[in-house]
Amino acid sequence: MTALSQAVAYLTSTQTSPPAAAAVVADLLLAEKAAKSSPATYPALWGTWRLGFVTGTRKARQRAGVTLGAGRFLPRWLNITITYEPTEPTATGDRAQVNNRVRCGPFDLQVSGPTRFWPQQRILAFDFTRLSLKLGKQTLYSGFIRQGQGREAEFYQQALKDQAFFKYFLIRPDCIAARGRGGGLALWVADR
Repeated sequence: MTALSQAVAYLTSTQTSPPAAAAVVADLLLAEKAAKSSPATYPALWGTWRLGFVTGTRKARQRAGVTLGAGRFLPRWLNITITYEPTEPTATGDRAQVNNRVRCGPFDLQVSGPTRFWPQQRILAFDFTRLSLKLGKQTLYSGFIRQGQGREAEFYQQALKDQAFFKYFLIRPDCIAARGRGGGLALWVADR
């Protein structure tokens, strides 16, 4: 069993010990290399996914670029999910809505906005234009953030270089993994 499979099993069960983070990072890098030539479909990403493993990045000395930091599993009490769902039918099925949710105790923070998917490159661009903050059942704020209404209206006319994005290199029914624009890796598992 690979470290990646062990990580998915750890994140989706009551298994008490995760595999070594370095081995998970190595498996993610192998999956990323293997995915370079195969396109993906956006509907394969639709659904809710729980974030379970991340790596940071650090700037290497002498302008060698960005290198991966150590990977880590998120604590089980911290529930961070990302949901992709279609908003309108298009010929290519490339547009949808993203909802990123963080739940910790009674706090529920959600940011959402438009997305666009480029299947050949496996790139999903997004913008968080709305925010909802709740404490228990009480809504503290719900509305646009950072001139979100205007950014939402202009989103599909923007070039990819002007947007935040993930490059998904692993898309399976039980998990997805991507490299962020900043260079870090993330692994989500299906949130059933």
